[in-house]
Amino acid sequence: MHTSADRQDRHQYPAHWEADVVLRDGGTARIRPITVDDADRLVSFYEQVSDESKYYRFFAPYPRLSAKDVHRFTHHDFVDRVGLAATIGGEFIATVRYDRIGTDGLPASAPADEAEVAFLVQDAHQGRGVASALLEHIAAVARERGIRRFAAEVLPANTKMIKVFTDAGYTQKRSFEDGVVRLELDLEPTDRSMAVQHAREQRAEARSVRRLLAPGSVAVVGVGRAPGGVGRGILGNIREAGYEGPLHAVNKAFPEDLKEIDGVPAYRSVRDIDGHVDLAVVAVPAEHVPAVVAECGEHGVQGLVVLSAGYAESGPEGRERQRALVRAARAHGMRLIGPNAFGIINTAEDVRLNASLAPEPPRPGRIGLFAQSGAIGIALLSRLHRRGGGVTGVTGVSTFVSAGNRADVSGNDVLQYWYDDPDTDVVLMYLESIGNPRKFTRLARRTAAAKPLVVVQGTGTAPQGHAVRATRLPYETVSALLRQAGVIRVDTITELVDAGLLLARQPLPAGPRVAILGNSESLGVLTYDRCVAEGLRPARPVDLTTGATAEDFHRALAGALADDTNDAVVVTAIPAIGEGSPGDVELAEALRSAAAAVPGKPVLVVHVELGGLAQALSAATSTAPGAADKTPGVGTGAPPAHRADPVPGARAERPWGETAGPPPAAATEAVAPPAPPAPQDDTRLIPAYPAAERAVRALAEAVRYARWRREAADPGKVPEFDDIDEKGAARLIGELLARGEGLTLSADHTCELLGRYGIPVRRALPAPGPEAAVDAARALGYPVALKATAPHLRHRADLGGVRLDLADEEQLLRAYAELTELFGPPQELRPVVQAMAPRGVDTVVRAVIDPAAGAVLSFGLAGAASQLLGDMAHRLIPVTDREATSLVRSIRTAPLLFGWRGSTPVDTPALERLLLRVSRLVDDHPEVVAVTLEPVVVAPHGVSVLGATVRLAPPPARDDLGPRTMPAY
Repeated sequence: MHTSADRQDRHQYPAHWEADVVLRDGGTARIRPITVDDADRLVSFYEQVSDESKYYRFFAPYPRLSAKDVHRFTHHDFVDRVGLAATIGGEFIATVRYDRIGTDGLPASAPADEAEVAFLVQDAHQGRGVASALLEHIAAVARERGIRRFAAEVLPANTKMIKVFTDAGYTQKRSFEDGVVRLELDLEPTDRSMAVQHAREQRAEARSVRRLLAPGSVAVVGVGRAPGGVGRGILGNIREAGYEGPLHAVNKAFPEDLKEIDGVPAYRSVRDIDGHVDLAVVAVPAEHVPAVVAECGEHGVQGLVVLSAGYAESGPEGRERQRALVRAARAHGMRLIGPNAFGIINTAEDVRLNASLAPEPPRPGRIGLFAQSGAIGIALLSRLHRRGGGVTGVTGVSTFVSAGNRADVSGNDVLQYWYDDPDTDVVLMYLESIGNPRKFTRLARRTAAAKPLVVVQGTGTAPQGHAVRATRLPYETVSALLRQAGVIRVDTITELVDAGLLLARQPLPAGPRVAILGNSESLGVLTYDRCVAEGLRPARPVDLTTGATAEDFHRALAGALADDTNDAVVVTAIPAIGEGSPGDVELAEALRSAAAAVPGKPVLVVHVELGGLAQALSAATSTAPGAADKTPGVGTGAPPAHRADPVPGARAERPWGETAGPPPAAATEAVAPPAPPAPQDDTRLIPAYPAAERAVRALAEAVRYARWRREAADPGKVPEFDDIDEKGAARLIGELLARGEGLTLSADHTCELLGRYGIPVRRALPAPGPEAAVDAARALGYPVALKATAPHLRHRADLGGVRLDLADEEQLLRAYAELTELFGPPQELRPVVQAMAPRGVDTVVRAVIDPAAGAVLSFGLAGAASQLLGDMAHRLIPVTDREATSLVRSIRTAPLLFGWRGSTPVDTPALERLLLRVSRLVDDHPEVVAVTLEPVVVAPHGVSVLGATVRLAPPPARDDLGPRTMPAY
């Protein structure tokens, strides 16, 4: 029975159900609840539906809706009866509704958990994925309202709607009765339903970006009559790039008799253009943009690039102007790059679009480039293009996007496009902020498994124009999570270009073993030191002496590449003096021919004052690796424990892998990582760097990325535990939240909840006085520990608030007196008595649900290591068995767990099982928003959890299992 308050809640408009979505063809639509104000829209929508579609919906001829039908389809309680509409331009293009039913098939209320569902899609919009998007959203609404199953009756001839249900990936039953197909869908998300949802998301968002980057026709709005100005410059850049599609110049100030400008047809309005316009580049003052967007929407323009400034970057008023811009664009189904954008470039032969302000267009190549900042975009394009200084030579770009304030299209959307773009082999991104770290991490992991993704990440402070989800995680933690997703994280645009050039030109190394050769002993030693510092395993440098000829370099490089104990080669070169000294072109050809003979290993050059050599090495028209590089990183087995003798005078660091510490998380056998898309050019370019540290840093990033690719091929699994009581934990959580316990749980409830997941917590009994302490010790059994749990003393053994190994009553009473004398009365100390745990290493395990990044599991050693030095490692939940193993080994102080300096190794397998259980708890129950286990004593045999806190909160209305949505505005 429902109270009046319940009934009021049932009729409250659920604004959080409103969402913008990208459809299958790349267009957009808005999904929202249907209300009583939609009667006229519903009637108009129904009039535009064909008789056949109406027949499929109602199983009979149904030419028009009666007044009773309109009332029924527009009046909902948003609990038992819900209707959603997909709209474009404010008008309905599709509807879906559910009605809760009981076991008898009649209308019902909770606790009935089944509902009938039905769709109707306007014929003009069928095939765009509208029904699939509506099914995702209505299913999420149903789950929120306690509905677990959908039932649908469909005519056998309505194959399109049957396919919508069967392709959704939900567990379903299908039957045929009385000439009707009956489908029953279990709405609990499955691995298959999530995979289907993510695949649809990728295809839709990729197509929406493709429509922007490869338009069939372009209009530039804001072309000035006089030379100069942004609009006129953009128009000239598009023409000079060789764009062959229809191009139009628009300016409302054009004289009526002006027919063309710079040979391009001229118009006063987009409405006046004959034919379709795919892309409009807008370069007018911000106050005129709304009118331009309205014109574009009415004309059916598919996408906008807004260069105009004066939006969120300018303050609160501009932020409201930006929100209105996005709403207007989405209302007409258009996607938007910008505002305050620098533009876009596509060098594909069949597109050749330069709708940007770049002073010099890039050459065609295979690097995809994304920058939120226009200034950084210019710098990156220049560095990839120029000759001389830095990493020299020609490196081409496939596509370039500068998103400005990224009010709509963001790095996530462009990443979806590049994931399966055959023209892009390497992705470089400069991100001043990450609006949705959770989604970016998911997309980055998938993209990095196919092609390298190199990112410069902002410092954590978002520019004024960017809408960013609030995160409670430190910047370093977000960076660590990106690395675990396969992102090659670098700190500067110089490192971004350095790594990008190597990855675009050379195969991935099979391991960390590096050969060094050249004509300078000192430069070789410097390179060796940098290799050691970066965690590589360099061999002793081979000094060819300053008198080395081109043939000497060729012979030495060929030998190093043929050596199975080398995974990569760094060639060092300085200017040589003498008649036999090779010229730049001669030396470049010698190195290139030697590298071509063994194409499976990367080669880098470190040069000093040899700009001509760098240019000669890069003398080609494309960055595509050679066809022989299709299987990068081919290796011959596990790297040996030691490399060649150390270099005289080199630093004393041990080569990678020789330091005492944890065993590797997985076998290090050098297996070839998955090959990226096959290159399209037979020229193999050798990158040349003006400094050893830059070359070695780029190589080290490639080695780490290749290792991640090998490990990502077998990510492990989330194990099942027979002793986990998931249902019992859910009941307990529901009871506690129902009582209003939405914050930190009591000690008893904490122990009970953790116990249901096989995580026992050692009991700690309160000791408000000496007698209570003695009673507690008798109950627990000696020896015991006496601890002060006051906030300023908790987990601070260094302050003396803990007494251990108290063997009898006399020692306990003495310790109690000492604590109260040192720190104050018991009511301030809050002392507890706890049974002693086996000695071991004190660690801390934490899990938190961050609103931006999602659920994160963290691990470190307790005390100064984690609190002062920040030595914590992090993984996204759910954690697999391989990830738990690597998590334990990722902290700098991990050697303390593995027998450092002769200590006894502790039970890390038991620790890993504990981490996996905590991960399962948080993943299974989104109401568990924080867990802290501290300290966790890891002994030689087993682990002991001595302290634990758990926080609960009502689960969010939408989570990662929810439907596809665009960022809200």
